[in-house]
Amino acid sequence: MSGVTETIDVHVPVRTAYNQWTQFESFPQFMSGVESIRQLDDRHTHWVTKIGGVRREFDAEITEQHPDERIAWRSTGGDTKHAGVVTFHRLSDQDTRVTVQLDWQPEGLVEKAGSAVGLDTMQVKADAKRFKEYVEEHGAETGAWRGDIPRPGEPGTPGARRGDVPRPGR
Repeated sequence: MSGVTETIDVHVPVRTAYNQWTQFESFPQFMSGVESIRQLDDRHTHWVTKIGGVRREFDAEITEQHPDERIAWRSTGGDTKHAGVVTFHRLSDQDTRVTVQLDWQPEGLVEKAGSAVGLDTMQVKADAKRFKEYVEEHGAETGAWRGDIPRPGEPGTPGARRGDVPRPGR
């Protein structure tokens, strides 16, 4: 397994940073290599990526989600094995620290070589920087989902359904 951790400070309130991150279908606008993400339901997404010339499709399950705090996921299908968590820390009324932690299993010679020389780390760093530019440039989230998904075995029930806060213009 390869692991990457990247932290970036964004000049938006924690609520805005978190809300934007819940809009998975917007990821291709700031994540290189992500061609599309489809939200299947509150817990499941379908990803299409093309990184280093390798196209992959896989499903992911959100395993934990707490508004303004964290989103954790793991792949559940397809040919990519990964898991991750994004945490959001309020620095001030207008500043948030976003930390992305990703663990993944490189497949094939190209991915293993890229991981060995740190290309995965450089890509996550560049994607975090593009997220910062994207959310700061917009100044507001393009949508939000404020529901809570507890870890398995953790008490609590999911809250609002995805899409309860409409995107502007809808």
